[in-house]
Amino acid sequence: MIQETIQQLEDELREAQLSGDVIALDRLIDDVLLFTGPDGSLATKADDLALHRSGAVRFTKHEPTDRQWQVVTPDVVVVALRTHLAGFVHGHAFEGDYCYTRVWARRDDGWRIVAGHVSAAATRNTE
Repeated sequence: MIQETIQQLEDELREAQLSGDVIALDRLIDDVLLFTGPDGSLATKADDLALHRSGAVRFTKHEPTDRQWQVVTPDVVVVALRTHLAGFVHGHAFEGDYCYTRVWARRDDGWRIVAGHVSAAATRNTE
């Protein structure tokens, strides 16, 4: 049951990121969020929502290639995700493979992301 719920929430998050749906992102992200970006900067929920609201961050492609999760407790799940992303950050186009780690925590009113990290993925050896 927990795995199906987290799968659905991850799918909702992906759609919200692609469409810039700040209302959905607000619902999925906890107020205590600590998120480390690919440049090492730390962001809060307010920071993340502001980037999407202003259009400073816009995703045009988000194609997961691998997603795994670990149920830590009945109220905490860690998700590791590799995905192919494309879009714009502050007007600069980007595209590549990225790895996310997210921590979902069950709150009184549902599951929320409380922590996360994204970094550029190492190139996979195809030989």
